[in-house]
Amino acid sequence: MKSNDSPSRVSADERFKRVQKQRTEASQAMAEYHAAARAEDAKTARLRALRLARDAAASSAAPAPVPAATKAKKTRSSRA
Repeated sequence: MKSNDSPSRVSADERFKRVQKQRTEASQAMAEYHAAARAEDAKTARLRALRLARDAAASSAAPAPVPAATKAKKTRSSRA
């Protein structure tokens, strides 16, 4: 700081530096946010592909289940 700087000039410089720092931090925060969103989207797409492949393999490998046959009811014979 120069000795001939006025107090208002020093205050303006401090404010400018603070605003510049806030803008830099905001820019970094947004970059991190977007990177996290892209990573989450990629993970979701990968998991969706795995789920669809698993479901397709399961449906083509296993035929439709056949319902179990029901037992015929026994009739009671009357004891006379």
